[in-house]
Amino acid sequence: MPTSNSHDPADHGHGSHDTSDRSNENTALLPSFLRGEIAHEGESGRHGFHPRHFISVTYKSSNVVSQYVNFLWPFVPLAIIFRYAVPSHPRLIFGLAYVGMIPSANLLGFAGQEFAKKMPKVAGTLIETTFGSVVEIILFVVLIVKHREPVGGEDGGNGDEGNLIPIIQAAILGSILTNLLLCLGLCFFVGGLRKTTQKFHAAISETGNGLLLVAAFGLLIPSAFYSALKGETAMIKSSLGFVIAEAKFTPETLQKDILKISQVTSVVLIIAFGCYLLFNARSQHSVFHEVIEMDEHGDLDREEDQARMRYTGTETTVALIISLVFATLLLIYLVEQIEAVVHSGVPDQFLGLILLPLVEKAAEHLTAIDEAYDGVINVALYHCLGPSIQTALFNGPLVVIVGWILHKPMDLNFEIFMIVLVVLGILVVGNFLRDGESNWLEGVLLVIVYVIIAIASWYYPNPDVATSNGIETLAASTGANNVTIDRALLKDLLAMANLNT
Repeated sequence: MPTSNSHDPADHGHGSHDTSDRSNENTALLPSFLRGEIAHEGESGRHGFHPRHFISVTYKSSNVVSQYVNFLWPFVPLAIIFRYAVPSHPRLIFGLAYVGMIPSANLLGFAGQEFAKKMPKVAGTLIETTFGSVVEIILFVVLIVKHREPVGGEDGGNGDEGNLIPIIQAAILGSILTNLLLCLGLCFFVGGLRKTTQKFHAAISETGNGLLLVAAFGLLIPSAFYSALKGETAMIKSSLGFVIAEAKFTPETLQKDILKISQVTSVVLIIAFGCYLLFNARSQHSVFHEVIEMDEHGDLDREEDQARMRYTGTETTVALIISLVFATLLLIYLVEQIEAVVHSGVPDQFLGLILLPLVEKAAEHLTAIDEAYDGVINVALYHCLGPSIQTALFNGPLVVIVGWILHKPMDLNFEIFMIVLVVLGILVVGNFLRDGESNWLEGVLLVIVYVIIAIASWYYPNPDVATSNGIETLAASTGANNVTIDRALLKDLLAMANLNT
């Protein structure tokens, strides 16, 4: 087993260690991406692909919880079989695919960790975070591809059939809330069980919370714009055939403006995410460097982790491919059954805000909780804040860009209820991070806030019943001409018509 003195691949001798550390303080980290170094933590001592070792390493995973999660693998083939054998049971297929997603995401996260350990430490941290969000990106893309424009049913059907945009919007914000409240709360709780108080670096809370506030501001603007102006829209003609007012600012105009604002905002947020990555890759005083320097010797299970068997480079690639294939298939099955699940009584907002984020972030959550229990609180904290930042600055805006390419009206016009939850959640977490310490009580409080949000989202009505980010309208028809007017205005016009008759 390697000794503790050889933990750093850049350390080639005991006498030069301090000198190299001092010289690295002013050295940019970006060139390290181009080096062929493999940290000793990622060395397997083998080459090629060995089935028995591959299965053994996969089963043991990175921690005990992940090892238990592997017992859920039978749900993966069951979901695939039931999808084609009994397609008339959508809720059963949804349940099997939902549970099967947990081991698939777990394997993807573990393979991402193995790949990251074979890279320089800063590049590895970035890559590990990216792999943790791959499932979420796949989910968003599948949802927007499956989205269909809602068409009002003539027989009293739901006019929002096939409209998956509200679920995507809820899933974007739900992912942020799940990371900030549930995952971070559990990290504080399990870490507090082992150590009374855990201290983390100020760079984590200051940079992470600041970026989240900026991201929330960017996501809030389209919704605020829409809410401020939706009452000012007017139609030129009513269903009764006479002119109401010569208005140029119609609901259709407002909707087009919101879509353009969302698309441009998404491009700007993605640019901001690129700047964030560049900052962390080049600055020795970045979040990544501070986290690694403080925590690399603080892992209580470091020797045990070093003794674990590792994937070879080939095995890592195979694990990534297998997990991505299964995760994509199961996500497609999930999305196919969403309408049936909603019709069975599960609200749209609860599905998007709570259920989907829980399964898509399973691997990231397991990793963060294990790190917090091992005393590596800074890395655990980053695994909570980092994915939230990526969702707000990249994953969410990316699905808007994909919708733009596919000519589907995906925008950032979120429900005001959801936006308020995210902003308050960021403020609550920021307040807990301010003192640079955590304990189990703070963790319990964060989880309680998440549970309250889950309860409220269960009772939140579906978009076809009530919405805060859409104009309440009724459709009326006169021959071949369909027009839409405000509900209250329609009542007034009908009252006028009755008086005239």
